[in-house]
Amino acid sequence: MNILHLTPYYAPAYAFGGVVRSVEGMARALARRGHQVTVLTTDALDSASRYSGVPEELRDRVRVLHATNISHRLRGRLNLSTPGRMQALARELLPDIDVVHCHEFRTMENLLVTPIAEELNKPLILSPHGTLTRTTGRSHLKIAWDKMLSPIVAQRFRHVLCLTPRELDDVQTLWTTFDSRKTPPGFSVIPNGIDPDEYDHLNGRAHFRTRYHLGEGPVCLYMGRLHERKGVQVLIEAFKAARVPAARLVIAGPDEGMLARITPLLDDTIILTGYLEGPERLAAFAAADVFALPAIGEGLPMVALEAMGTGLPVILSPGCSMPEAAEYGAGLIVEPACEPLSAALRELLTNPTQRESMGRKGQQLIRNQFTWDAVAVQLEQVYRSLTAVVE
Repeated sequence: MNILHLTPYYAPAYAFGGVVRSVEGMARALARRGHQVTVLTTDALDSASRYSGVPEELRDRVRVLHATNISHRLRGRLNLSTPGRMQALARELLPDIDVVHCHEFRTMENLLVTPIAEELNKPLILSPHGTLTRTTGRSHLKIAWDKMLSPIVAQRFRHVLCLTPRELDDVQTLWTTFDSRKTPPGFSVIPNGIDPDEYDHLNGRAHFRTRYHLGEGPVCLYMGRLHERKGVQVLIEAFKAARVPAARLVIAGPDEGMLARITPLLDDTIILTGYLEGPERLAAFAAADVFALPAIGEGLPMVALEAMGTGLPVILSPGCSMPEAAEYGAGLIVEPACEPLSAALRELLTNPTQRESMGRKGQQLIRNQFTWDAVAVQLEQVYRSLTAVVE
């Protein structure tokens, strides 16, 4: 099949979070299975800079086209793309495309490209990636967008892919408020994944610990954007309350409004690295003993899958939508509040035997249920069901 992925940002724009890694993982896995895969995206690299590479390239068998944002300021401040050549590129690509897979819902890319795909009778699939609900991030803008634009765009999609049963319930409930079709789209649950071999036997533990003066004690790692809904502040408070001797908390990620708030809480046991990428990012996993993400609301966090893939036990909130971690004995699920989170940190940071056991179970869970190769097979089934209807 000839598959087009439409996304506001793509590798190497990892600063925008797990969606970038998710789309990249899907695209690479589908290309490995022999499909022609094209990604149509923008030149956004992070909130402050543009991608400086060539506008069109072949990366990991995936053709990637970057449309230049007219205003990078809007991209950075309002998370709003302004891709000038997006429609022209879409008109060139779409006649030969079998299926269009759109990532995130409230995007300029969807406004520009989905009407062209609909005109050409190309099946449109949506992956909201946990961003559809109005309770997580910029809720006032989401409500305004839904009143004006969502009813137009929603009716073009033939299938919606959710990451978890929890997201499925939320999406189906909200979808009826702006899609008035008598025959609604299909809905499926297909999780995120990782390529587990990339996270086995990581190097850099000693180097990372030396660089950030972590010592030999147990290390808890948080990796992600410094955003209110990620639970960074309560994690810091819980870590300090746990009072584990020689323990360190490493917070790795770009600031999205929380840095000024958490700075007064910091002491010499809490290390902020800023945004990490490439080998340094993998070394952070290697240097850690526990991973924690007490987020208020997530689709299915890529970073939690990566942490388990590296063999780290995880401490997650119910908002991470991953009960499998506790069911498999790969981690603890606790409320994102100081007392339960502090108890979980104390339990794992003081018990290396438990950490090792949970880490092994987490790696097995990933290989059993959360690989990109398995996800690609499920995506194929959805794509083929829709292209068969068109034919």
